[in-house]
Amino acid sequence: MALLIGCALAAVAARAETPPPAADASGGLQRPPDSIPSDAPEISPLSPDEIGAWRERWLAFLFGGELPLERPPLIVREVGRDERGGIERTHIRYEVEPGVETEAYILRRSDGAERRPGVVVFHSTSAETIGQSGSLDPAEDRHIGAHLALRGYVVIAPKCYLWGAAGQAPPPNPGRAFWEGEVEKMQGRHPRWKGMARMVWDGIRAVDALVARNDVDAARIGCIGHSLGAKESLYLAAFDRRVKAAVSSDGGIGLRLSNWEAPWYLGAEIRSPEFSLENHQILAMIAPRAFLLVAGRDDNERSWPFIAGALPLWRSLGAADAVGWFRHGAGHNWPPEAQEAGYAFLDRFLMRRQ
Repeated sequence: MALLIGCALAAVAARAETPPPAADASGGLQRPPDSIPSDAPEISPLSPDEIGAWRERWLAFLFGGELPLERPPLIVREVGRDERGGIERTHIRYEVEPGVETEAYILRRSDGAERRPGVVVFHSTSAETIGQSGSLDPAEDRHIGAHLALRGYVVIAPKCYLWGAAGQAPPPNPGRAFWEGEVEKMQGRHPRWKGMARMVWDGIRAVDALVARNDVDAARIGCIGHSLGAKESLYLAAFDRRVKAAVSSDGGIGLRLSNWEAPWYLGAEIRSPEFSLENHQILAMIAPRAFLLVAGRDDNERSWPFIAGALPLWRSLGAADAVGWFRHGAGHNWPPEAQEAGYAFLDRFLMRRQ
């Protein structure tokens, strides 16, 4: 069956007519937009039998080969603890690889000790880093960790390596030069890794930290992120099958819809006319697990073909309701209507016991 490939400009009208399933169990998350821009990517079929080959190609591109099969023992150090508004928060540090330490917040609702689903919450481009994704204040839109903790999840909010190692304070307004410096440090240890490879690896280690906890049900793991975090959520779900549900908010899923060529993501190579990979192949690796694309500014109607092409693949694998999109009109944000759709999607696939 099919997933999206290519980036031409034909067949737009046909894509606009992509029908939803006869019985849409997705709650309207598979409804196509009224119109699709003329520069939206064109789609050609991708068989489920090809997913393994695409995975190998992406592993070769991102990591220069296989993901490391051995991970160092996860030793978590608690460096702080506080509580507010019914949320317990623990500040932790742990090694992502020997000699390389990162930090994160763990958030959970204070009541009860039962095992709960766990979610990795990636922060967006913010000087606050885990102070954004792991804030105890649920009033702000992008304080996703607090929102999910109050819903009953155990949350890990890890720091993106672009802002430095655990305890490192970046400049007040870090930008391209600082981020490129962090990529260079990483590539000093892993010359063949792309910037996104380190983000994938850090996400895997964050899942390790979640599933090691006694209060987390390892069979119910999800991830979510906005903007920068949306990219991380997409890729983590593709390369870590422990993730059963993912929400990606306005990361620009297509390689030409956002700044994927930045060195901290995939690099300038992707702009070569000979480059043949595209993120629909990454999306295919998630099937048949649950994936929701939340579209604002970067993910707009031009992103719909990625979902339209994914639908036949998910249906063929018996998970017709587990992929979809939600389009809001609030720009590059995570507004209340998007929160409602995204959190309800995670609830549907993670709150029920396996």
